[in-house]
Amino acid sequence: MAKNKFDIDRFRIAEGSKVELDHHPTDHSGGYTDKKMAVADLAKNIERLTELQDILYAQNVHSLLIIFQAMDAAGKDGAIKHVMSGLNPQGCQVTSFKQPSSEEIDHDFLWRCQKALPERGRIGIFNRSHYEEVLVVRVHSGILQLQQLPDNVKNDKFIWKKRFRQIRDWERHLTENGTHVLKFFLHVSKDEQKKRFLERIDIPEKNWKFSAGDAKERVFWDDYMNAYEDVMEETSTEHAPWYVIPADKKWFTRLAISEIIVRKLESLKMSYPVVSPERLVELQEAKKILEGEIAPHLLVKKTEPAANGKKKPERAKKSKK
Repeated sequence: MAKNKFDIDRFRIAEGSKVELDHHPTDHSGGYTDKKMAVADLAKNIERLTELQDILYAQNVHSLLIIFQAMDAAGKDGAIKHVMSGLNPQGCQVTSFKQPSSEEIDHDFLWRCQKALPERGRIGIFNRSHYEEVLVVRVHSGILQLQQLPDNVKNDKFIWKKRFRQIRDWERHLTENGTHVLKFFLHVSKDEQKKRFLERIDIPEKNWKFSAGDAKERVFWDDYMNAYEDVMEETSTEHAPWYVIPADKKWFTRLAISEIIVRKLESLKMSYPVVSPERLVELQEAKKILEGEIAPHLLVKKTEPAANGKKKPERAKKSKK
């Protein structure tokens, strides 16, 4: 059965557009009425992604940076685990950004992300990212005041506008040097988040996933939604777009993400490296050498008669110097 094609552009935030998250449904399923069909299409995308990653790695020209942002329990970890399940670990890296270390605080807010960028030929995944500095730091203003920054920076009423500009400039720099950027906001509803939090409390095997601070952050839900809207309005660009992915149905979330990644990689028109004529000659010479070898099990040791009439193995001749 052919894979169902759905409109991924409906999730993309056009550069310069107004963002109102209330207008983006959290339970959209892209026309899929059957979860099994979506899971089957996800498997096809994973297979295709495996092929594309191999070409990306072999060509060693492009790299892909995938950024995940979301409210807690929206499914970032699960999406990374399932969508990237077919990737070769040699060509993929995942970086989870948590509370900055003392070393990271002593640098600019983009420094730790710059360090974690994927090399050419690789896929890099940021589980949270530099956007935390215009989200959680904005929602909790006290964090900014505790950072090692000059007073005129901390008290600048235009600090968020400036950081948005700095982010846009940085991401443009990346894309103009071969690192392509995709940004996903997993849009989960407040009710679905509550349901998943309760599951983490009620199911012993999921207790480790829950932190008391997760529930407390729900008080700031509206503040976070406003902050996310500003972030996407200010930093979704043609070269580094944001996608608002419905996250109430995990099976569709994963499928939508995989579809966007596959189409992005296909748009790069990649191919395996072309071998030069000189290299082809070398390969053929190597083939002749390999084909001319005698398999070890075909070697037969020569023998010579012993004094007692029995045969004894022939001694190896000493090499002449």
